[in-house]
Amino acid sequence: MKPEQKIADTLELHLRYLDRYRGIIEAKLTGLSDTDLRSSRLPSGWAPLELLKHLVFMERRWLRWGFTAEQVDHPWGDSADDPGGRWTLEPGETLESLLAQLHAGGEFTRQVVSGADPAEVAPAGGRFGTDDRPTLNWILFHVLEEYARHAGHLDVARELVDGATGE
Repeated sequence: MKPEQKIADTLELHLRYLDRYRGIIEAKLTGLSDTDLRSSRLPSGWAPLELLKHLVFMERRWLRWGFTAEQVDHPWGDSADDPGGRWTLEPGETLESLLAQLHAGGEFTRQVVSGADPAEVAPAGGRFGTDDRPTLNWILFHVLEEYARHAGHLDVARELVDGATGE
């Protein structure tokens, strides 16, 4: 039995799975050349490094801007400030810098979530208005869903690049 299967605390369960998926994302990206990180082999056109940047901003939108209602600059910075736009990269963004941001976001999430009530509703004023405020448990489940979905996308992208498969 995996350690996650023994945990009854839903917040700790979410946090451990989020940590696990951050590690999977990092493993899928590590070892790719800069060219492979910045180019796509898929018809949709996203590059692996763009997906990593999306995950950084996605977690930030849901936890920092959403659950804590902190005002953040450029919440949609992964898509040039267009919520419906394509993912983008800035010239100086690297795998190392984005992985550092990914893990820093994970630490922020852990600090915010530790000791919180999973039924706590996000405050109005950040990402959410007065009528559309989800619970912390809902937010964490959604963020976990995003990580799992995109880890699967990276599985395919990595296999297309060099044949590597598995976690």
